[in-house]
Amino acid sequence: MRAVVYRGRNDVAVTEVPEPKVGVGQVRVRVDFNGICGTDLHEYFDGPIFVPTEPHPLTLDQMPVVLGHEFAGTVVEVGAGVTDLAEGDRIACEPVYRCGKCAPCLAGRYNICTSVGFHGLSTDGGMAEYTVIDQIMAHKLPDGVSTELGALVEPMSVAYHATMLSDATADGTSVIFGAGPIGIGLWFALRGRGIEDVLVVEPSSVRRAAIERLGARTVDPTAVDVPALVADHTHGRGVDAAFDAAGVRASVESALLCLGPTKALVSVAIYDRALETSLLQLVLREARIQGTLCYTGDDYRAVIDLMARGHYDTTGWVEQIAMGDVLAEGFEALRAGQKMKVLVDPTR
Repeated sequence: MRAVVYRGRNDVAVTEVPEPKVGVGQVRVRVDFNGICGTDLHEYFDGPIFVPTEPHPLTLDQMPVVLGHEFAGTVVEVGAGVTDLAEGDRIACEPVYRCGKCAPCLAGRYNICTSVGFHGLSTDGGMAEYTVIDQIMAHKLPDGVSTELGALVEPMSVAYHATMLSDATADGTSVIFGAGPIGIGLWFALRGRGIEDVLVVEPSSVRRAAIERLGARTVDPTAVDVPALVADHTHGRGVDAAFDAAGVRASVESALLCLGPTKALVSVAIYDRALETSLLQLVLREARIQGTLCYTGDDYRAVIDLMARGHYDTTGWVEQIAMGDVLAEGFEALRAGQKMKVLVDPTR
């Protein structure tokens, strides 16, 4: 079968690999769509970062790997011991490997397992015609949710989980820095949780236009003093929640100035270089920076439920490409800012 194989920095190619075989407690999935994630871009241009260069403690695999952790498809084979899935089920994959024994796992926070791994990074993933996953990773999609939307459950769950770690309230104001796919996901998540007063800060006119078409109120930080605007908008109270989905110093510093007392800046970005910034605003306001990593099954179920109710809209920011175009129309185009969100279709 064809798959997108990662062999190191700037070394990704579509190639033929053996079809994966189903083991006990596993299912084989025919992949319909697989999203290219910001993490995939970091691996390609700056990695290896999350892709192991020696055997991973849970998967025992290492580079090279088939990429792809944002995917949905159809179950075509079930292994021994699988009870909740059948051939023909359409699923979205929750690609987290966990040990089940460490303190975070025992507390139900397996997303921060001390040995955490990811399908499509720590082992062969879904940017392929077929992939095999543990049954615990499969979330069935309701009839009204397409597999195109299903491939977005993973990044939308990243965003949803981040909002659950915030102090966002329905009667307060939230601000999002960055209107890429995660920024859009944050906006959808907040709105889905009944939080209406949301500002999205984004310097790119293309990205501002994309999220504005969905109904968001945007701010251009190159033309407006964002903390001053927020202070005026909130009558000096500041925001209940700020989210950094941009991953640059300017967004972090501006976000800290927007925070109300005791509130949190939730960091949803991947920082590929060190950020130097003053923590004085945290001290003066007893505010904090909150980290967030991926999601749990609760976030997946919440996002899928919102999708079933028609809450998510892909208009203007999601597009599909053939697997053979994954470099030029995928990695390179995303890096250049020519596209927002790309789903790879292995059947094309």
